[in-house]
Amino acid sequence: MRIVVTNCNTTQEMTEEIVRGARAAAGPGTTVSGLTPAWGPESAEGWLDSYLSAAAVIDLLRTYEGPRYDAVVMAGFGEHGREGVRELVDVPVVDITEAAAHLACLLGRRYGVVTTLERSCGQIKDSLELAGVGRNCAAVVGTGLSVLDLGDEDGDRQRTEAAFLVAAEQACRAGAEVLVLGCAGMTGLERVVGEKLGLPVVDGVAAAVRLAESLVALGLTTSRAGSYAKPVPKRRVWGRGTV
Repeated sequence: MRIVVTNCNTTQEMTEEIVRGARAAAGPGTTVSGLTPAWGPESAEGWLDSYLSAAAVIDLLRTYEGPRYDAVVMAGFGEHGREGVRELVDVPVVDITEAAAHLACLLGRRYGVVTTLERSCGQIKDSLELAGVGRNCAAVVGTGLSVLDLGDEDGDRQRTEAAFLVAAEQACRAGAEVLVLGCAGMTGLERVVGEKLGLPVVDGVAAAVRLAESLVALGLTTSRAGSYAKPVPKRRVWGRGTV
């Protein structure tokens, strides 16, 4: 089984970090590869970045010429584009936002999301509502850290962990019984913060990879009846040419 994981931004180091987490979660026999958009924002924080990254990811998959893949994992928490990608490709498409929320709903009555900047909270709430899991969300809380602040150096990780714990306490006071990592760049934090908080913590990348594996193993893919029917044939002008 081959899964491609699409980063929502152009930062290659973040793609590599996401892929490491995805491979750690994948089962035996699953190959995971990462894709980084050739254009778009270096980090997705806000509506403008999100819409740009959605178009960049769709363009990335539209022009993809690598080995055949069995599923797509979209590693942008709360970012746009998943519905368009489901129209575009003929394999299951799993977004880390809804994957994490669906698993969290199996572990507790209400969950909370801890993310990066406060400006992303409204966008994440909208994404959860659109996925049908918003009513179970107790709170979406920002840490005040940007996506690029997360990093993978020891100092960055310690700062992220401390900020996460503060935000997590706020989510718990709002009624969260399960926590969700609200950014793909937080992958790897779930164990250490889960132990300190005494709560289940769901990593969206790992959740999405496992759900994608399940869909492929069950022989299921996106329905073409209605909402996700193939795009209407027409002339479309892209940045790199006309199709």
